[in-house]
Amino acid sequence: MSVRTSRRAVLKGALVLGALPVVGFTGDRRLSPIRSDPFTLGVASGDPSADGAVIWTRLAPNPLADDGFAGMPARGIDVEWEVARDEWFSQIEQRGIATAVPESAHSVHVELAGLRPGAEYFYRFRTGGHVSPPGRTRTSPDGGSLAPVTMCVASCANYQQGWFTAYRRLAEEHPDLVVHLGDYQYEYAASDKGVRAHAGPETVTLANYRQRYAQYKTDPDLQAAHAVAPWLAVFDDHEVADNWADEVPERPDPAFPRRRAAALQAYYENMPLRRSAVPRGIDMKLYRRVRWGGLATLHMLDTRQYRTDQPCGDGFRTNCDERELPSATLIGAEQERWLLNGFQRSRSRWDILGQQVFFSQVEFTPGPGRGFNPDAWDGYAANRERVVHGLVHSPVRNAVVLTGDVHSHWAAEVHARADDPLSPVVATELVTTSISSGGDGSDMRDDVAAVLPENPHLRYFSGRRGYVRARFDADEMRADFRVLPYVSRPGAEVRTGASFVVPDRAPALHSLA
Repeated sequence: MSVRTSRRAVLKGALVLGALPVVGFTGDRRLSPIRSDPFTLGVASGDPSADGAVIWTRLAPNPLADDGFAGMPARGIDVEWEVARDEWFSQIEQRGIATAVPESAHSVHVELAGLRPGAEYFYRFRTGGHVSPPGRTRTSPDGGSLAPVTMCVASCANYQQGWFTAYRRLAEEHPDLVVHLGDYQYEYAASDKGVRAHAGPETVTLANYRQRYAQYKTDPDLQAAHAVAPWLAVFDDHEVADNWADEVPERPDPAFPRRRAAALQAYYENMPLRRSAVPRGIDMKLYRRVRWGGLATLHMLDTRQYRTDQPCGDGFRTNCDERELPSATLIGAEQERWLLNGFQRSRSRWDILGQQVFFSQVEFTPGPGRGFNPDAWDGYAANRERVVHGLVHSPVRNAVVLTGDVHSHWAAEVHARADDPLSPVVATELVTTSISSGGDGSDMRDDVAAVLPENPHLRYFSGRRGYVRARFDADEMRADFRVLPYVSRPGAEVRTGASFVVPDRAPALHSLA
């Protein structure tokens, strides 16, 4: 995709390059052969900064085409975009032209710059006489601001296992930011046991992944969640394949490097990410830091591309010696150094880790004996200990870990020593349930109830679907665990299952129930 930008004369000396009229889009571009609506996948924005954000769309008049090109011709298509201060687009701030090319599945990533900090904007796209639905985005505040931020945290949306009503309810919250922690889509072939079916086979090729993303993005509830606020997104395993660890697939597969490269390419094409995330072969730089004024720094982690293989067998819960090895790593040496250096340089009121798998220790064996999940930080105990040590011995004032993956809500307190519940609480963890994965779920499960006495630091559980709504200000963080009674049919209302407050400089969960 190439981008040619013109900016309207506005505040702070911006230049006028009036390639487009002041109000509305130009007439039809002669180069576009598109006859039917190409904006079937909606719009999105992401990775906000103090002066901009990424705005995204992908042209797809036939989104479920088996070849992955969604009915688009094998050549570049010009797409006009514009950004306004108001939802009626009467106050245009910026506009320009991007060229959507087949090599990127005709996706468009425009990196906006020169906007006002801490401001709300609206954006849209146009090509071939068709206009996209509008999206709402915002820039982060400037460096010294302690203005509050409300974010919604989501994870794990399996199209086959439930309706995406939780995305709709999330959009109705009108958050400032959406943090998505992975399993945005699932690789599985169609199942006749679901509430609706995947199109195509299990995703292996680039065409498969492009088709699967297109199917998910035709969902109107997901489109609403993308259109309401900028996203910060990281992947977990199902964006590629179940339970992969760096170059090690769950099952032996000589073709896995090709599959991984295809999956990461499709992930970039379909998410509102900056150019710094463009994949290079099997690698993609996804971990990054995003600052929200002086209030918060979000450290977005990647726990898949750099991890050593899960110890003691995938999914087998045991207190094996391998989980204690210093060489076992979930985030890799380079990312670990980057994270610890970020702690040392912190000047924010809140430091937030956006990551995929359970950070707190969870003992899964009731009564005598011990058992842990090796596919979480419990499988990499030394790596977690180094992160906690770096956090404690740093200027970090308040630490919050945001987690997905496990298809259930949890609220947890992170202790300085995971095996010592009497050691100081140094952070809190908010684990969001799934959007739909796992079906309707239940308020409590027998296996969880049996182990809660072994885990006094775990303060809340719900097996329902939903998301977490978290509001950060200068004095406290409030977390509301939002739950839906069902996803097996559309239209469920949302309620708050539990609420907690964490005061400034007091890392413990205070229940509001």
